[in-house]
Amino acid sequence: MEENNSQFVECVPNFSEGHNIETINAIAEAIRSVDGVHILHIDRGEAANRTVITFTGPADAVVESAFRMVKRASELIDMRQHHGEHPRIGATDVLPLIPLKNITLEECAQRARALAERIYKELGIPTYCYEAAALRPEHINLADCRHGEYEGLKEKMLDAVMHPDFGGEEYTHQAALSGATVVGARNFLIAVNFNLDTTSREIAASIASRVRASGEVCRDAAGNILRDEEGKALRRPGLLRGCKAIGWYIEEYGCAQVSMNINDVQLCPIHTAYETVCDVAKQYGVKVTGTELIGLIPEECLLEAGRHFAKKQGIDVHEQDKLMAVAIDTMRLDDLCPFDAEQKVLVV
Repeated sequence: MEENNSQFVECVPNFSEGHNIETINAIAEAIRSVDGVHILHIDRGEAANRTVITFTGPADAVVESAFRMVKRASELIDMRQHHGEHPRIGATDVLPLIPLKNITLEECAQRARALAERIYKELGIPTYCYEAAALRPEHINLADCRHGEYEGLKEKMLDAVMHPDFGGEEYTHQAALSGATVVGARNFLIAVNFNLDTTSREIAASIASRVRASGEVCRDAAGNILRDEEGKALRRPGLLRGCKAIGWYIEEYGCAQVSMNINDVQLCPIHTAYETVCDVAKQYGVKVTGTELIGLIPEECLLEAGRHFAKKQGIDVHEQDKLMAVAIDTMRLDDLCPFDAEQKVLVV
């Protein structure tokens, strides 16, 4: 009975290390050092020099495990030497808690705030609280917390609004070594990259700005940003809701990508995101050659995509494995590497 009432959460930290296998394994071992915690997936990105680890367990155990991994990462990763394509602000860049069972988002947020405070007090690493755990409205959005990245952290500490929630008073030696960590609570998201048959970072960024929920900044014919009466930049809404996106070039793959976080799978199913990026890409004279899934995807999201594509293609299939195959083939989830459904699909 006690087991059935236990609170379970997922944690998906992103680390600023994608090259050194020994470092990644040591961080993973720190996670495993707490009883009851299980690592579901490790996604190492060499080009981005970044690793995403997904682990679950009882809420208190996951929080303790998260603290130990931040400590280990701070001992092994020197941000002064870090370079990578993905935006980042620290060794443990972002650390979200995600409700799974018998726990609310607000309860996850409370734990996230306590964890952020502990990370600063015991490790000396400045922390931000974001999404549902945000302590101020300016810190809700991860991109705002990470603005300026690691290189801009020292200057942000002097900003009355954008300094860290914990440890924002002084740029210490520890802050120089480890950067800052953004801790929060959010619902499940899907991280996905759409591969383009171009090397143009500019085209990828333009496509991203057209599709993401926040849209793009409005400019006049001369390229100047248009502003409202209060001086805020005017924005043209994007084609999709419930997602964020940026564009970049990945040298390892030799192609540009539209990198997207789908925050709300109800508002933005992955098949809708894929088709929208394909349509906008055509307007720039490029094609989507495939899809790269970062981390895990819920089984139902992939099945929904399979049903959508099967109906559109006139394929009469109902078996789950065949529906998944339709989704995998259509979005070309195996474009860059083989897609292992047992490793990548989360069965809830």
